[in-house]
Amino acid sequence: MTRPVVVCVPARNEAKRLPVLLAALAHQTLPSPINVALCVNNSADGSAEAAQAAAAKTDGRLRLKLLNCEFAPEQAHAGSARRAAMELGAEWLNDDDALLVSTDADCRPPANWLEANLASAGPLRIVGGRIELDEREADTWPLLFDLRHRFDDYWSKVRTIEDAVDPVAWDLPPRHGDHTGASLALTVGLYRAAGGVPTIPSGEDRALVAAAVAVGGELIHPPTIWTRTSARPEGRANGGMAEELRGWLVAGADGIDPKVPAFHHWQSRALWRRAMRRALGPGELMLAEAKLPPMPCDMALPQRVRASAA
Repeated sequence: MTRPVVVCVPARNEAKRLPVLLAALAHQTLPSPINVALCVNNSADGSAEAAQAAAAKTDGRLRLKLLNCEFAPEQAHAGSARRAAMELGAEWLNDDDALLVSTDADCRPPANWLEANLASAGPLRIVGGRIELDEREADTWPLLFDLRHRFDDYWSKVRTIEDAVDPVAWDLPPRHGDHTGASLALTVGLYRAAGGVPTIPSGEDRALVAAAVAVGGELIHPPTIWTRTSARPEGRANGGMAEELRGWLVAGADGIDPKVPAFHHWQSRALWRRAMRRALGPGELMLAEAKLPPMPCDMALPQRVRASAA
């Protein structure tokens, strides 16, 4: 029997992007109707109406449960919105074995996204999906796509270092390194044990992962799971991906390479993790690492190494 699943989406002023996301969800390879728990908050552009109209066009393929709310100014942030969407999904299915899959309103997942998440899911698994920039926007933001490829190469080398020094038994290579709210899955039972999404202004997805790991969750990064997100440099959440992309554009326009930690810092960090993992265990390890000072960004992001022509 297939595990019940619901896609949980926070959205704020996303009337243009929500129909794109919902169309992609309607084309998922799962045979059963797709459950979507949507929290539209503090919006003035008709996001709720746009979502309802898009869902209606799928002839029952999408089952949309919509929460349209107005948070107080001090609570109108990503943490409140994602928690509301995830809580809506958890209450809807009300089954500890059911799967909550978080995504964002500006995403466009491939057709096998939910099927791949279900294949990797388990009672203690936290499934991170790789985030790709939407290739439809490559001609609009060529600099961002070039930088993203360079960052991909950099992070691949970082993971090679980590896997050589401190391999994690349930997250062995090949793996990616993303576990953000754009593609994150865990069971209702594990979500509730972790206490739900923390209502903090930003970084709520990483905080949820840390809380789930602290209660025994196993974070995995299967290469089969990925989604697309918009390359727009103007987003809706403080501290989100759009803010990072905007920083890339500013630096690129000035001809400045982004700075990243040199690889020897990652080597030292992996050695620290290996030693502390034995002493603390995975849950305490993640909390302890979060308290460390940030690594110095003392190396220019390497240029891409292109294969020479034959």
